[in-house]
Amino acid sequence: MWPRCLAAAFLAPCLGLVLAAETASGGTAPGPQDQIRQSTDQILAILKDPAFKAPDKKAERRKKIEGVVDERFNWPDMAQRSLGIHWRKRTDQEKKDFVPLYTELVRDTYMTKIEGYSGEQVHYGGEQVDGDYARVSVRIVTAKNTEIPVIYSLKKSGDQWLVYDVAVEGVRLVNNYRTQFNSMLTSMSWPEFLQKLKTKVEELRKG
Repeated sequence: MWPRCLAAAFLAPCLGLVLAAETASGGTAPGPQDQIRQSTDQILAILKDPAFKAPDKKAERRKKIEGVVDERFNWPDMAQRSLGIHWRKRTDQEKKDFVPLYTELVRDTYMTKIEGYSGEQVHYGGEQVDGDYARVSVRIVTAKNTEIPVIYSLKKSGDQWLVYDVAVEGVRLVNNYRTQFNSMLTSMSWPEFLQKLKTKVEELRKG
């Protein structure tokens, strides 16, 4: 249900968000790469803050980081894209139930990787902007000198560029979830599906 490639799909993008190292370009309106960098700076400040180093501060630190991540990710858009054709089959109430659960599932997995940062290096390959859509390319270099290509897909909302998908070595996070969800929903009811997601979220929190 939760293949290894999905876990890998979180490792690289979270590091890309945490470790952006390029200098932001000039200009009055920050572009998508600049805005990812801004989020990065906030997360790094929280991770390095001595006030959050103590074990009993872990929950508070995580909450602060989640706040930064929530500002950069468009969770409702990701939830809809991940559910695919099953989205339009759902009632308004079912959609309201699904989005926060999906958000918790993805965010909790993402947070686990952020907190496991161990000094990987990140190099930005630039951004491509097409109207209200953009892509930011990143190369992550591990301690073993292995390069992992990552592409963030973003959509503009007001003056903000929000992430709605991430591709790691060509594997798109949203497509990965869509395949899993489609398989699950062809073999179980909607309530059973939601319960499976709730169980996975509880496992992540315990871990």
